[in-house]
Amino acid sequence: MKIDAVRTHFLDHKLDTAFESASMRFDRRTHLLVEIVCDDGTTGWGECLGPAGPNAAVVAAYAPRLIGRDPLETEKIWLELYNAMRDQGQRGLTVTALSGIDVALWDIKGKHIGVPVSTLLGGRFRDSVRAYATGSFKRDGVDRVEDNAAEIARYRAEGFHAAKIKIGFGLDEDLRVIAAVREAMGDDMRLMIDANHGYDAMEAIELGKRAAEYRIDWFEEPVLPEHLASYRDVRAGQPIPVAGGETWHTRWGMKEPLETRCVDILQPDLCGCGGYTEIRRIMDMAALHGVRLVPHVWGTAVQIAASLQFMAALLPNPPRKNPIEPILEFDRTPMPFRQAIVAHPIEHENGVVTIPDGPGLGIEIDRAALTEFAPKD
Repeated sequence: MKIDAVRTHFLDHKLDTAFESASMRFDRRTHLLVEIVCDDGTTGWGECLGPAGPNAAVVAAYAPRLIGRDPLETEKIWLELYNAMRDQGQRGLTVTALSGIDVALWDIKGKHIGVPVSTLLGGRFRDSVRAYATGSFKRDGVDRVEDNAAEIARYRAEGFHAAKIKIGFGLDEDLRVIAAVREAMGDDMRLMIDANHGYDAMEAIELGKRAAEYRIDWFEEPVLPEHLASYRDVRAGQPIPVAGGETWHTRWGMKEPLETRCVDILQPDLCGCGGYTEIRRIMDMAALHGVRLVPHVWGTAVQIAASLQFMAALLPNPPRKNPIEPILEFDRTPMPFRQAIVAHPIEHENGVVTIPDGPGLGIEIDRAALTEFAPKD
């Protein structure tokens, strides 16, 4: 079995209502899938975190190095592709593009052997996970406090045990939102806050001190991802556990944050940090340093399925009789092609998501949907 073709699929949809985090504005949803086809017809699917167009360009640059290769040699291929771009690409697009390729290769490996990727990773510790709803962005033309509170109340009614809201728009406004959301969700739901690096250290420390009374599970990306000293200041200066890592790529990007205790919770993104080949190492590093790992997930059903396979095999942490179970980030923002691209949508039931048990990622792509959501302008 040899790799015969490498293709990308650009998915695009213009939103009726734009929304934003503290660092990005979304007036459309764009995501990139990677398809790798072998000469025996076996096809693997992956996804790249981040901007679809630039990711597609980097995948195309990698593609000639993949043609004719044995897709089962994931370790060799990963290292050769990484080395090819190392001088200018230890993190960023070179790694997010490599991540999509690597996920597709593991999908092929699972299909070839006839087992889920989770089995290849060492076995399934769980067949389902609880999900937390990610949403509550700042939407155009609405009152943010009322809008976020109503959205969180809806997640509660749907059965979610936890939700994450976006902050980073100013301390006073953010605190009003946090208070309203806590009131809307009640005392028994878990609440996380995500600043998308919208604060500096002084603001983040002040926010953490004032928000602690609302029982926040974690404070995600409080400051710029490059400012590791600021992460440490925030972790030491306020009482809420600090989370981060979606923009730290590969084991080398995780090394200093773990060694210097920048975070209480590490959040690598499978489709951004280097794929399965690399996230296995990151998982071991987090366990070695006693840091919880909760993957970041932001993409289509391909990324959801891929992340679920990893979460099925995620080591119990800590390794005790009743370990802390991982929870799935479940994006609830508008994206019509999220589930449309697979034959069997991956949805939750009362806030619980079943992990696919078919070979590879355990999904089947609906090619008609790829055509429907291809860019048209």
